[in-house]
Amino acid sequence: MSESVPAPSRRPGEAALASLGHALPADDPADASPHSFPDGGTWRTEIPSVEGPEALATVLKEATRLDVPVHRVSQGSGVWMLTDGEIVDMVGACADAGAELCLFTGPRGTWDIGASTRSSSGGAGLRARGQGALAGCVEDALRAAELGVRCLLVADEGVLWLLHRLRERGTLPADTTFKVSALVGPVNPASVEVHERLGADSVNIPSDLTLEHLTEIRRSSGVPLDFYLEAPDDLGGYVRMYDIAELIRRGAPIYLKFGLSKAPGIYPYGGQLRDLTLQTARERVRRGRLALDLLARLGADRGMSPPGSRLPGPLRRFPADD
Repeated sequence: MSESVPAPSRRPGEAALASLGHALPADDPADASPHSFPDGGTWRTEIPSVEGPEALATVLKEATRLDVPVHRVSQGSGVWMLTDGEIVDMVGACADAGAELCLFTGPRGTWDIGASTRSSSGGAGLRARGQGALAGCVEDALRAAELGVRCLLVADEGVLWLLHRLRERGTLPADTTFKVSALVGPVNPASVEVHERLGADSVNIPSDLTLEHLTEIRRSSGVPLDFYLEAPDDLGGYVRMYDIAELIRRGAPIYLKFGLSKAPGIYPYGGQLRDLTLQTARERVRRGRLALDLLARLGADRGMSPPGSRLPGPLRRFPADD
């Protein structure tokens, strides 16, 4: 018996619009990304703002209930906001679930005494201010790695370069990956390429970039992109749900991030924010289910990396010699 041939994918409202004389223009094959993850997949999933063991347990339970595959969970408050025991618990839970755990490194400008971050220009933003902040980020990275964490979130180009050099030397495990934060996300092909060469294994680009911008980026870099389908309000609150299939087609390899707009911020997390954190954790997973359902309706849900996949494949780097 011959295997069934999958139905071709479609775009939202395509047939109905065509019947009314408003047919969508044909896809340009030149717009499609030529890149993929090393496992052959074109997309993975990420649940952000998972701020501790209890939030992680909530996410994993809800993901099982709603059948939402989770390749990565990320935390935004920082390694310093977790005890050793909490980190070990999260590492173990993610290992059991086949999900990658990503923790944020170190001091950042917005949680510092630097007044410029409070100015209208935002100053240097999230970057690490001074040698002390660099040292704090490195300390967080070393501590997290010793406790079993193999993905670190960074918000500073210098921190990224130092951690990459430590990885190259073997001070950090060779399979450690570095994720560039959405809070400093590059917005053009040259800057994405620079972050890749500095050691980034995935780069969170802002959600207000156009589909054409993704195509431009993919002409110069194959580094995995992280993309909020729904961005938190402090990142603009953009909702790109109906672009999901085209984001994959143009932006692969890509992590689909299920964020949440119209929700209060929870960084840095503490017990006073427990109820809100658990409620929003559940809703982020539900947003993921909505996105995956839309992909399925469009016939565009093929190409997901196998569960448990985490490494980015070969990437281009600057020489890390002294």
